[in-house]
Amino acid sequence: MKTSDVIIVGAGPAGSTCAASLKKSGFTVQLLDKQVFPRVKPCAGWVTPQVIEALGMDVSDYRRSNTWQPITGFRTGMIGGPMVDTDYHEAVSFGIRRIEFDEYLLKQSGVLCNHSPVRKIERANGQWVINESFIAPVVIGAGGHFCPISRYVRGNRDLRGSAAKSDAELDLPPPLVVYAKEVEFEMSSRQRCRNHIDPEKPELYFCRDLKGYGWCFRKGNFLNIGLGRIDKTDLSSHVQEFCDFVTSQRKRVDSLPPHFLGHAYQLYAETIPPLFDEGVLLIGDAAGLAYAQSGEGIRPAVESAMIAADVIANANGDYGHDSLSAYRTRLLDRLGPPKPYQTVNWLPVSWLETIAARLMVTRWFAQSVVVDNWFLHRQQAALIPFQESTRECVDCRFDREQARLTPAHLESTGKTKGRH
Repeated sequence: MKTSDVIIVGAGPAGSTCAASLKKSGFTVQLLDKQVFPRVKPCAGWVTPQVIEALGMDVSDYRRSNTWQPITGFRTGMIGGPMVDTDYHEAVSFGIRRIEFDEYLLKQSGVLCNHSPVRKIERANGQWVINESFIAPVVIGAGGHFCPISRYVRGNRDLRGSAAKSDAELDLPPPLVVYAKEVEFEMSSRQRCRNHIDPEKPELYFCRDLKGYGWCFRKGNFLNIGLGRIDKTDLSSHVQEFCDFVTSQRKRVDSLPPHFLGHAYQLYAETIPPLFDEGVLLIGDAAGLAYAQSGEGIRPAVESAMIAADVIANANGDYGHDSLSAYRTRLLDRLGPPKPYQTVNWLPVSWLETIAARLMVTRWFAQSVVVDNWFLHRQQAALIPFQESTRECVDCRFDREQARLTPAHLESTGKTKGRH
């Protein structure tokens, strides 16, 4: 049995950021992910300056061997309708490839990752035991929408053994989940010559019913095209129609690979999702924190990871429900309360579509609402990295470690209490 202070399940941006923060604060971290990095991760893929600042990224170091596409504007509109160009004349975001970005963050964390799927989760005597191999008093779910820790927390039996969800929980509306399909590929020299998508200006095409949007984003020699919707009914048909639309515009894209990758993520909308429980925190997509209008998940993943790490660092070894509730309070203070996916959903759909189509072609709405607010969140400054917490003295830490270890483990190691 391998013991640690914290177990993190999922080594994407949320998990790696949290692991790095905890390690800096003196915690021993066990990081688990079923996939070996670098791994393919479907994602349109861009990061804002606020994310770069929060992570303390060395951009010059990153771009030496990774894709780094400055974004100085956007083209937005409805599928099949006129497009509006928003220009900033300076970089307001940067395109990345998740296969590179995630591996970079994992390496930068300095935490080794055990690449094994989570098959068994147990909670006993105030400890978490994963796969009968890893033990810690607190576990963090960071494994995306299908994170096993998240599923465990949201199951019919909660961590205290309650038989079923409460009446209040059963009355809550179902979460809004985006289902998406996309493809990212390196273009041939012929495709690069015939493709006229401006790499500094991603194109966003909203569905007529406002239940999602498609995108075309060129990052250097790579092209990413996809579509996501909150209604998975006939998703493949919607994706195919969008691809037909894109390829019909010869100046945009002339051909696409046949196989798209699918993925899902929950929006931070309508109701507050489960975020914590006894000895457990959920971060990033595992908590359902993707921005409601854009579906962007990297920034809320990084920020929730930083807040979770700081809450743990200041819990003084108390990972009970009341102590970890600070995570929920601080996260809501940062993200604000969940908002409706459609803030004017009291209107008839036909009216909403008409209003949206008219608004989308106005430059003020395109820049101030769609780009600045929905996609870039420019109104909110970066989350400043927290002061590294000072861990307790060696003797106090030794006492805490002994208290969490099982008698059998103590006996097998021959460890007895004493001064260092």
